[in-house]
Amino acid sequence: MTGQDAQDRAPRDESSARFRPIPRWMKIAVGVWIAAWFPIYLAYYGWANFLHLSDVAIALLSIGLWTSSSLLVSSQAVSVLIGETLWCVDILWALATGHHIFGGIGYMWDQHYPLWLRLMSLYHFLLPVLLVWAVWRLGYDRRALKFQMGIGAVVLVASRIWGRQENINFAFRDPIFHRAWGPAPVHLLFMFVCMVLIIYLPTHWVLAKLFSRPSRQAG
Repeated sequence: MTGQDAQDRAPRDESSARFRPIPRWMKIAVGVWIAAWFPIYLAYYGWANFLHLSDVAIALLSIGLWTSSSLLVSSQAVSVLIGETLWCVDILWALATGHHIFGGIGYMWDQHYPLWLRLMSLYHFLLPVLLVWAVWRLGYDRRALKFQMGIGAVVLVASRIWGRQENINFAFRDPIFHRAWGPAPVHLLFMFVCMVLIIYLPTHWVLAKLFSRPSRQAG
């Protein structure tokens, strides 16, 4: 019996996704975006801006697409799918009514920044689509939840250290009541627990239900 015959006769894991490599054109497009996005955002917004979870997602998703890493792609889907969707809803609502729902989008109307720079933030509309597409191609890695919990904890602490002025990732005040929940360690723990329970866990459950596990080929 040949190796191929043995492979054909071996039991198949029906929960595994067929490995679909990321197309080269997508890798090139992502590389071009990063080459433009990073220096422009650094020049206008500074280093602290890259602590935003959406910016962290751009960097890690790019690496995940370049390396076809299901774990990196899945972790960033867990991290920002809900937040990015709410950002898009808030923008559309503000355009339709003149009022925002959640906040955090005021900079899109801040004329201190050139219009072309503000329009670059429309990547928020593309990011959720790209994440779902990438998870569909590579499969959903169930380790993503724990992996992203570690990333989120580190980023939250870093946001407390370097992100005071813009309340990055709500490390100083929560987004609903706009208040601090005790001393720094207590507030950070509170925000982390909320992040896991409200964002990470629901997203993980939905993605695990909708998408297959990565195949062995993807590994």
